[in-house]
Amino acid sequence: MKLKFNGFLVLLVVLMAQFTFAQERAVSGVVSDNAGLPLPGVSVLVKGTKSGTQTDFDGKYSIKASSSQVLIFSYIGMSTQEIKASSSTINVKMVSSAVELEGVVVTALGIKREKKSLGYATQEIKAADLTAGAGSGNFLNELSGKIAGVQIRRNNNFGGSTNIVSRGIKNLTGNNQMLIVVDGLPINNSTVNSNTGPQTTGRGTTYDYGNTAMDINPDDIENINVLKGAAASALYGYQAGNGVVMITTKKGKAKKGMGITVSSEFISGSIDKSTFVKYQTKYGAGYGPYYEDPSGLFLYRDINGDGIDDLVVPTSEDASYGAAFDPNKLVYNWNAFTPYSDSYGKAHLPS
Repeated sequence: MKLKFNGFLVLLVVLMAQFTFAQERAVSGVVSDNAGLPLPGVSVLVKGTKSGTQTDFDGKYSIKASSSQVLIFSYIGMSTQEIKASSSTINVKMVSSAVELEGVVVTALGIKREKKSLGYATQEIKAADLTAGAGSGNFLNELSGKIAGVQIRRNNNFGGSTNIVSRGIKNLTGNNQMLIVVDGLPINNSTVNSNTGPQTTGRGTTYDYGNTAMDINPDDIENINVLKGAAASALYGYQAGNGVVMITTKKGKAKKGMGITVSSEFISGSIDKSTFVKYQTKYGAGYGPYYEDPSGLFLYRDINGDGIDDLVVPTSEDASYGAAFDPNKLVYNWNAFTPYSDSYGKAHLPS
């Protein structure tokens, strides 16, 4: 009797298993985001089992499940959804998650990865760290002291350039700056005659016009992820050999009511006259007694057309080792030769 009863239980289990297996069928569909665009790589799992799959490039999936089972759809940055597999076709629209993701960083080309899974150094800076306190007009200046191994080199003049260098100088003659990437778009942080040539040594008539980083509004930045090392910058080519500053800007988010954000900034400065170059006021233009008049300090030219040579300051010289100023001697200075000067055509004291 006991043997017959056990055999009946075995038969019942087999029949139930066959019935359950017979109820399984293919469930397929398309997974999209809020805008209706297909989402590749969405994880689709049958709840309570190890059976699962992922959506393809077009957001399509196919999995076997019975009508009583539940499908779990999960994706980074989206809210996880559980839907009963009551139909053979299930299309899912994922909703953005408002919960901040811990340990997830944006790498090259906008790809999201867990920070602990990366094989290279990375550091994230939040927008609050950039906008706190008085701004300087260049977001790179606000990164100073906040990123390990990164040196911020700024100019003290208004609108001057700011360079960002990771792990020291690597190229003695070329560019050492990190590549700036804003929402996947690489930006060259240099301008014409900026940070190169005579400007770096202060020679000649060069000016610091600033660089491209000053055009990025810190209020538009959501977060910054600094990628250091060759592996981190491989997807951006040789320009990223010194590292990458990945910038993700803020995006619009749906919410109830109207939200207004107002920000303003005022920067002022002062001139320290004690740092100005001190000029002598005793001698005029020239290099010394090397010229045409008897003293050798002036040129001889008939300026007023009276047939008599006049004394003319050597205006083409850039030195001030010429004749000493003499209130009793009238000469033609540089301003006597420009029509826009009040002294045009007039002789004055040497200068």
